[in-house]
Amino acid sequence: MGYHILLYFILSVAAALASSLAARADAPPRPAVLDTAAVPHLGPDGRADYANFLQQATPRAFALSPEGAWGWAAAQPDMATTEARALELCASWGGGGCRIYARDLAVVWPGRESAPPPREAARVRSGPGWSLVTDDRFLWHGPQAGRGAYVWAHGRAAGGQDSRGSQPQPHVRVFNNAGYDVLRFDRDPLTDETEAAAGWLRDALRALRAQGYARIVVGGQSRGAWNALQALDQPGLVDAVVAIAPAAHGARGSPAWAWALEDLQRVIAGARSPAARVVVANFTDDEFDPDPDRRASLFRTLAAPRVGGLLLLDRPPEVTGHGGGADARFTQRYGACLLLFVEGSSAVCN
Repeated sequence: MGYHILLYFILSVAAALASSLAARADAPPRPAVLDTAAVPHLGPDGRADYANFLQQATPRAFALSPEGAWGWAAAQPDMATTEARALELCASWGGGGCRIYARDLAVVWPGRESAPPPREAARVRSGPGWSLVTDDRFLWHGPQAGRGAYVWAHGRAAGGQDSRGSQPQPHVRVFNNAGYDVLRFDRDPLTDETEAAAGWLRDALRALRAQGYARIVVGGQSRGAWNALQALDQPGLVDAVVAIAPAAHGARGSPAWAWALEDLQRVIAGARSPAARVVVANFTDDEFDPDPDRRASLFRTLAAPRVGGLLLLDRPPEVTGHGGGADARFTQRYGACLLLFVEGSSAVCN
């Protein structure tokens, strides 16, 4: 699939989902930053690239000029550096008088200024060593107006680093832009053991379900993805799981690899969520994967009646390594399709 065709696909999916959300009687006004048609001066290629910009991590900035040149930057050390890079890129494409149009979640273009809707800053649930918290780097819709909730579970760093507060992977933006609220399942590395975290997550998801969200998705990377799969053992707890490079037994050379496949088989056998849609992504050269072929075979057994549907992205060609899900190419290729699959589409992601 060519780059421009892919961006057109992403833009079309986003527009369709936006129309669906807007059709709801109780839907809030669509945040101005997401309105690709409202960006002045841009041609079709610029609007397609603006849709790509909307999938980027913060800090992020989009610059444009009256001549129709544009440039954007994201995930720089700070906003000042991010804006400077966006302006530089805009000017390099022939733009005169380049200015910042969008900054993070807000439109700042003179005469079109629009802040994001207010966010409910809260701990939805917490306990010793963990919390389920809202994330101010994402748009907020609320339980009644939102399309659903996406709970992101970070991995557990091998060196014991604290991953609390880390930004969810880019594909989560696709869900947020379509109307999903984003919450983080944060854990203290000193107490973050696999089975304990699985229990905490179940508790957090029950509390979130009680708030009235129409759909609950739990996703994660590495150990967070493993815990997300464990949540499938309770029917009705989640509507979908997005497990990116699930792992819970250490990197290459770990003695725990001796029973890693047995534990995975146990997690899969315990799944009892016949209505849930499940995405699993494995990557080539994943140093946390003890047996790629065997693991893929095990994941393929995660089907009806255990779950309502399985999408296995087994070693896609674009990206490699345990962190492959964080690569922008993964989101560009699969982000829109993940959303469609989670919401019940039979479309094949390829």
